Amino acid sequence: MNLWINFLLFGIYPYICLSVFLIGSLIRFDREQYTWRSGSSQLLRRRQLMWGSNLFHIGILVILMGHTGGLLTPLFIFEALGISHTFKQLLAIVIGGIAGVMCLVGLVMLL
Repeated sequence: MNLWINFLLFGIYPYICLSVFLIGSLIRFDREQYTWRSGSSQLLRRRQLMWGSNLFHIGILVILMGHTGGLLTPLFIFEALGISHTFKQLLAIVIGGIAGVMCLVGLVMLL
């Protein structure tokens, strides 16, 4: 039972979510093109909100790219570049920590 739940949550569910996201985005873009706009009313006029928004988005993008690059890059590529596993982990902790703090500070400023 536990193996089946693990397979469902980590083997099937992410692909269902990704499919719904992509297909839903394409359908919305096809049917309602003019609802895709970045009209922010007056949300980003205050300087503090602009800083918070930039910090949050930069932090979350660095975290996303780090997870994508770190998890999807095969180990032999790191070995071919002469990067040890320990250095890779240390780099992930330092850069991920900085990006996490940026994201948290931006989120607190926005809230």
